[in-house]
Amino acid sequence: MYLGVDIGGTFTDLVISEGEQLHIYKLASSPEDPSQALLKGLRHFQAQGLGSPKRVTHGSTVATNAILERKGARTALLITQGFKDILTIGRQDRPELYAVQPQLPPQLIPEELCFEIPERLNHRGEILTPLDEEAVEDVLNHLERKKVESLAICFLYSYLNPEHEQRLKNKIRKRGLLKDWQVSLSSEVLPEFREYERASTVSLEAYVRPVMSEYLLNIEKNLPSTSSLWVMNSDGGVMSAKRAREQSIHTALSGPAAGVIGGFHIAQQAGFDRVITLDMGGTSTDVSLCPERHIHRTESEIDGLPFRVRTIDIETIGAGGGSIARLDPAGGLHVGPESAGADPGPIVYESGGEEITVTDAHAILGRIDPEYFLGGRMPLHLHQAQNAFFSLGQKLGLTPQEAALGVIRLTNANIERALRRVSIGRGHDPRDFTLTAFGGAGPLHACEVAERLEIPRVLIPINPGVLCAYGLLMSDVILEHSHSVMEILSRQTLQKISRMLQKRERSALEQLQKEGLKRESVHIEPLVDARYRGQSFELTIPLSEDLESVFHKAHRDHYGHHFPERDVEIVNLRVRAVGSITKPALEPEPEKRNDASAALIGQKEAVVRKGDSAALSLYERDSLQPGAHFSGPGLVFQMDSTTYLPPRWKARVDGYRNLILEYEK
Repeated sequence: MYLGVDIGGTFTDLVISEGEQLHIYKLASSPEDPSQALLKGLRHFQAQGLGSPKRVTHGSTVATNAILERKGARTALLITQGFKDILTIGRQDRPELYAVQPQLPPQLIPEELCFEIPERLNHRGEILTPLDEEAVEDVLNHLERKKVESLAICFLYSYLNPEHEQRLKNKIRKRGLLKDWQVSLSSEVLPEFREYERASTVSLEAYVRPVMSEYLLNIEKNLPSTSSLWVMNSDGGVMSAKRAREQSIHTALSGPAAGVIGGFHIAQQAGFDRVITLDMGGTSTDVSLCPERHIHRTESEIDGLPFRVRTIDIETIGAGGGSIARLDPAGGLHVGPESAGADPGPIVYESGGEEITVTDAHAILGRIDPEYFLGGRMPLHLHQAQNAFFSLGQKLGLTPQEAALGVIRLTNANIERALRRVSIGRGHDPRDFTLTAFGGAGPLHACEVAERLEIPRVLIPINPGVLCAYGLLMSDVILEHSHSVMEILSRQTLQKISRMLQKRERSALEQLQKEGLKRESVHIEPLVDARYRGQSFELTIPLSEDLESVFHKAHRDHYGHHFPERDVEIVNLRVRAVGSITKPALEPEPEKRNDASAALIGQKEAVVRKGDSAALSLYERDSLQPGAHFSGPGLVFQMDSTTYLPPRWKARVDGYRNLILEYEK
């Protein structure tokens, strides 16, 4: 038995896999301590007689929130003399090009906690200036007085020769200033070139590691002794809690990655290989393009702070069920990115929320039903929300229903722009894809967004509201090692890479075996980051014998052109070790065509367009049988979500009980 837990800003989702059976549970998140909702959900399953799971896999936003809210550890940075201001200077990017007085986010590490150490290596890793032992002692005395909780060390060219970083760490450990896990080395966190990105990444790691360690240790302490804790990382794989405590920055984008893994897997299972995933929860919407595979990127950022960690390519916007609608000083309507979250939540929750949200708009329009929300376990109260929309409508010169419809349309427009960026903006026609929609709010918006982009098909998984938690159960264990090469492609370079590859493969296998995986379940994927000589950015491609031709083709596919006469430079070697784990075994049921009348539970009047109401057929998702066919307008209710089927859309249920929705032109 295996448990997947996804903790979002509004709800915490849990899925237990027991053979071919899936058990799901959804409850409000506990923002003050996210682990409390996880443990409460686990106790719910135990009360149902399901016992203790063998493996608990967790998608976490703890690292992300610590960065966004600036609630990480008190961290200091030790860096090569002359580079003290590297985090402030950065790449001199201007986030707002025409801002007269641009406001940059505050640095994680203040200037008074950045210390220079006299030492220097050259570009080949050779020592130019030995580590100044006396200066080190002075800096350590300062650190002792500053009472730092974590330390980041980043020396120039340490990715080629980590000797100085390791010597400094040993000094700190012998002195008893900090524990081993409280010191992060750039040569271990990111052994790659680009000094600013390396300094930023190791600083982020040091900043969140104590917070993440405390959080995971608290969960492990409260789990049954027979359960092991695993954590989702940003590249779509999982890792042991022990490794997550040592590589905390790898968990920064773990929640959205789980949704992409789960959504793409279910779409492939249903026969669709070209997929756009749409994950809309209570706080944000995450979209990702999967043209027959996941797309990864090697650099991301949080609140303007870059970190070079391999992640699934995901576009995130502040649009969720809890997104707040407001008027600007000129009277224009805006939705998001601020969210009411789980506390106080939307107005209809009657838990203290007073600001209009997207969920309130759906309730006013009749697209979510007070009697069926969260399986009837969470009643909705419309009176206060109706008053709020009456007030908003008066300011806009609209009826309450028209104002609510405006909130939904504006939310759909925001989602549409994100979908355009990941598809049309990257050379893909959305009409060639299937939109896989999930999250608590995704199925309410999917059809209308797809219609705007002429996406012909929408797939709603059987448990859309907890799909990120399900995706955690579908994710393999992934470990990636990288190492800089920085040489022009030649026979000698390939021989060097081959030697490096053997060493990195052995290290990766040993580490995964320590985490309990068997050798035969581990697959090694060697990759390289390559570019033309003189370029600033790289493409990640599989390592192969005909590496040059592979790179030319990848460059042409990505940018639309290539330069076969130019030298190719190998920047980094990446060794990606993938360990297969036990996954839920789901088999399709036979489809028997039917009209879905067995699932029909009634009708209700709802607003479908401006000035246009219609009778919506109401269906109970659990009663829809494989082979069912029906047409909109309608609502499909289930415990974890509600699906809105607009007019001119038809639906069928496949053998996996997915809803396949198609537009009738």
